[in-house]
Amino acid sequence: MATVEHCLYCFEALTAHLEDRKPMNLPEVLKSWAEYVRSTETDADDAAGDATTTANSSSNLSKRLPALRRVTEASQSSSSSSTASSASNSTLSLRPDTPATSVSSASAAPEPLTESPLFVTWNTLSPRGHASLRGCIGTFEAQDLDEGLSSYALISALQDTRFPPVAARELPALEVAVTLLTDFEDAADALDWQLGTHGLRISFYYHGKRYGATYLPDVAVEQGWTKEETLVSLMRKAGWVGRKEKWAEVELGVVRYQGKKERVEFAEFKRWRDWVEGGGK
Repeated sequence: MATVEHCLYCFEALTAHLEDRKPMNLPEVLKSWAEYVRSTETDADDAAGDATTTANSSSNLSKRLPALRRVTEASQSSSSSSTASSASNSTLSLRPDTPATSVSSASAAPEPLTESPLFVTWNTLSPRGHASLRGCIGTFEAQDLDEGLSSYALISALQDTRFPPVAARELPALEVAVTLLTDFEDAADALDWQLGTHGLRISFYYHGKRYGATYLPDVAVEQGWTKEETLVSLMRKAGWVGRKEKWAEVELGVVRYQGKKERVEFAEFKRWRDWVEGGGK
């Protein structure tokens, strides 16, 4: 599954591009984040042992590290992931004939994840926390995570043709979400999938032309759609202009897949990056 580190790395790639500097690579981000976690945990332990520490100070520390709490919880439930808005309009970067084949490890202690199909989503957050899509592009072809995440972080931020390129002034309002895709399976029929569990990749012919589109696993639930509504919306996204009540008459090829998303806001990235620039202090 995607991790906080993957999200930080996407922000690192984008900010480095906008600031015209060399970005840290993924191994460097992983190492730095681990040191940041240890450093912050030490600070928290020291604060807890100080009899004069006020409840207000503890509250401030808790508010300062929302991402740290999430990654600590995630590491307890999945050691492999720690080592290693809406996206309803997500855009594909793939050929129509890209094979939908990926097998997730079933071993008790899987190897650290080094490559995966992936999507990177950028959202703009309003002062009230409402997320508006700012860019989303991904691929079903397995990518080396170091290269793939940095590439698609920039592609989705700067080359999504539905939006102008992200500018540096927008960074403080941005949130990034990373989804690593797994468990690709051919669905037995158009309804052979579960809301909230599966993403969908469809393909079909209409008037002699081939169409295709995808929705990530969380889209249907976020939108409150039924299965039928999800399929009709996805067909519309692909370019189908038929009557919605006739959707079942179109022969759909459906591949279902899974993927867990992680999100990080710019403010969380900035706190870690300031720590890095301060020499890890």
